[in-house]
Amino acid sequence: MWQISKNKPMNKRSAKPKNDLSTAQTIRKDLRRNWVIYLMALPVIAYYVIFHYGPMYGLQIAFKDYSPATGIWGSPWVGFKHFDSFFNGVYFWRLIRNTLLLNVYDLIFGFPAGIILALLLNEIRKMLFKRFVQTISYLPHFISIVVVAGMMFDFLSRDGLINQLLGFIGVEPIDFLKEAGWFRFIFVSSGIWQGVGWGSIIYLAAIANIDPTLYEAAKIDGASRWKQIFHITIPGIMPTIVIMLILNMGHLLSVGSEKVLLLYNPLTYETADVISTYVYRKGVLEASYSFTTAVGLFNSVISLILIVSANAVSKRVSENKLW
Repeated sequence: MWQISKNKPMNKRSAKPKNDLSTAQTIRKDLRRNWVIYLMALPVIAYYVIFHYGPMYGLQIAFKDYSPATGIWGSPWVGFKHFDSFFNGVYFWRLIRNTLLLNVYDLIFGFPAGIILALLLNEIRKMLFKRFVQTISYLPHFISIVVVAGMMFDFLSRDGLINQLLGFIGVEPIDFLKEAGWFRFIFVSSGIWQGVGWGSIIYLAAIANIDPTLYEAAKIDGASRWKQIFHITIPGIMPTIVIMLILNMGHLLSVGSEKVLLLYNPLTYETADVISTYVYRKGVLEASYSFTTAVGLFNSVISLILIVSANAVSKRVSENKLW
């Protein structure tokens, strides 16, 4: 009894280790030890703060009749007026349809293109030829969009290379860039040509991380190269494919305006006019700042919903998820 009463439980202060540091001390110690890394990360953090988080302050003009003369705070509050104008506008459904179709076509044809190229490159055994193909496929990524658009104009004009080749087989010249029906094909196919090589890099890196012993075991079991691709390579890179697919789903309502602006014209508005080009015309050319901010905010909210939904679906049907 005497021994039991003597071994009293220690209080919290006495049980606390002497070398236990507070949160502030831990942060200071980490900063002193890794200050070079934090210094390298500072420009990136500053970039996002200045150009991504800072402009969020201006989102409130989507709910105001903004005028540069009165400023953000001096502009009158109008609520959802600009959203209502966009939703009930004559171009709303055309913009949504064109934006979705361009992205869906790119998702159907462009997204698998990088995967297929990576699988094909992985099967090439002659390293010199493999590097040559990789270099050729990567080069278009480094060509400016302006140059690509110029090439499209040269190749697809009535007296361009494509029409000259068609003339040899007796086909009448086609003005590709002035016919609305051709715009989506031109936009998506040129995008695949420019980005397929660069897009295959991440899948090649994922393939390189697959355990080589799996292929050796498959060869011993008599598996052909096709079976190795379908039963080892593709399952091995499936987490990467799912992550990239989720990220691409978030861009279903986002089409870069630069290329569309360079390729389209009033004759192709029916199939070429997308949300980003409409925002450019209304915001820059017509100075409707509040209206275009409302359209951009709507686009961002829908993109966030899409990427969260895609991640939730992936989490339910598989173990692969973005977060």
